[in-house]
Amino acid sequence: MPERVAASDITPDSRLGDLLERWPGLERALLELSPHFKALKNPVLRRTVARIATLRQVSTVSGVPLGRLIERLRAAAGLPPLEVADGSDGAPADRPAWAVPSAVARSHDARAAIEAGEHSMPRVMAELAALSTGQVYELVTPFVPAPLVELARGKGCSCFSVVEAEGLVRTYFRKDRAGEGGSSDER
Repeated sequence: MPERVAASDITPDSRLGDLLERWPGLERALLELSPHFKALKNPVLRRTVARIATLRQVSTVSGVPLGRLIERLRAAAGLPPLEVADGSDGAPADRPAWAVPSAVARSHDARAAIEAGEHSMPRVMAELAALSTGQVYELVTPFVPAPLVELARGKGCSCFSVVEAEGLVRTYFRKDRAGEGGSSDER
């Protein structure tokens, strides 16, 4: 888990929610970068994912290169430029062979619950805990559930997200071994 970065600076490990509290005008800059950021209007997303997700995760989820994201946000906040390594651009990883619909043992479509303002994390974590080693779980959401992915990794799951369309993301979780962190790739 990244170290908490002060909201007075904008770096790859800054949390989006902290930045939006400090500089509310950054929301407009994000919307100018990508229509993907319209999801920030969802109150559940704003209270959960935006509060926890780092700019590095936001870059991966949105497809906006990390350097461009940081450059635009720093400019909007009136901060000087910051050099960001080119290798951290949020490029998608290759899809693992296990992250396919035919491998799914259990599935949950959380879109309606999220739109209703409900939080699916407790249910998803319970269902992940009930999986046997090697089984795959599919979660359907309107955005990549970055904090949930990080939590699942810590509980011994490998994770992979696929953005199929606006408002349609499939995240696959494979239970590896209890207590061991898995790998996480997002696309």
